[in-house]
Amino acid sequence: MVDTLSPQPRKGRGAVSNSSGRFEAESRHAVDDGWTVSDEDLPPLRTTVTDENPKTIISRNASPDVPFDRSINAYRGCEHGCVYCFARPTHAYHGLSPGLDFETKLFAKPQAAALLAVELAKPRYQCQPLAMGTNTDPYQPIERSRRITRQILEVLAEHDHPVTIVTKSDLVCRDIDILAPMAARGLASVALSVTTLDGALARRLEPRAASPAKRLAAIRALAEAGVPTAIMVAPVIPALTDPEIESILAAGKDAGAGLAEYILLRLPLEIADLFDEWLRQHAPMKAEHVLSLIRDSRGGGLYQSDWGRRRTGSGAYAELLAKRFALARKRLGLDARGLDLRTDLFRPPPRPGDQLALF
Repeated sequence: MVDTLSPQPRKGRGAVSNSSGRFEAESRHAVDDGWTVSDEDLPPLRTTVTDENPKTIISRNASPDVPFDRSINAYRGCEHGCVYCFARPTHAYHGLSPGLDFETKLFAKPQAAALLAVELAKPRYQCQPLAMGTNTDPYQPIERSRRITRQILEVLAEHDHPVTIVTKSDLVCRDIDILAPMAARGLASVALSVTTLDGALARRLEPRAASPAKRLAAIRALAEAGVPTAIMVAPVIPALTDPEIESILAAGKDAGAGLAEYILLRLPLEIADLFDEWLRQHAPMKAEHVLSLIRDSRGGGLYQSDWGRRRTGSGAYAELLAKRFALARKRLGLDARGLDLRTDLFRPPPRPGDQLALF
């Protein structure tokens, strides 16, 4: 019988393994063949980016527990490498692993802005806020060179279309020159997701995302520029980051955030195994306790997909988290509702045959 090797963490990456996706006919496992290779002997795990050209760019949803009905994603996969990312299972649809493939084999949509203009010009298009950062981060590292997110914002700004952004990157500050004028017209808001204030823990959880200090600095810069900004404690990880809820909210308030939200850790499909592997490697003494609390808040399993429970969980532990969050948010004045965006200013792009305005 051949011994199976346990996967080992790769420097600068979140997932520990690269197991096959759920649709694959075969699964592969590393075995001990007597040739021991250390992590230092392995070549660097490089990031690759493949361009793709979809026919449409706006995604629609009818979920009652999210505050938007449409979103846009400039990229598939995310180099930030957050081990808990609920978008990881989408890589399985491409025959790739939700593990290391998700954070190293990326897809970009260079025609996103042009496709967006086409969709906004359709006669039946009804304006509602467009959400960015709902699946993969619009400001992940490759955005520095690809600038697809910025191109999308330029289209939205040109036509006075409202946009909401969620990110873990201070790169969002690059686009303050677009976001601030939009915000002045009630057309833009930004939320920064802060999982922990512990820099060392953040490097293990979300290895290529901006540091917690940089995210707080981004909140400050956006708020000072007049952009309505929220802080999201997302995700809250039981027994690992939940003791920080109050301190994260206080730091967000000090930085200028006007609103706060939270999401309890979600572990659908392949993420459950990926997160379990991560715990065994990076927090072995806490692993069973963390998983036990997750089960307590997810009806005995590691995930509940029910609407209304996906974001906050259920049971005594989840209720305690909700009460703690509500009390801290109220005490800090982070329950203000100042992020509603305008839709009445929208001006559709001209369609072929439209008469041009004189002024």
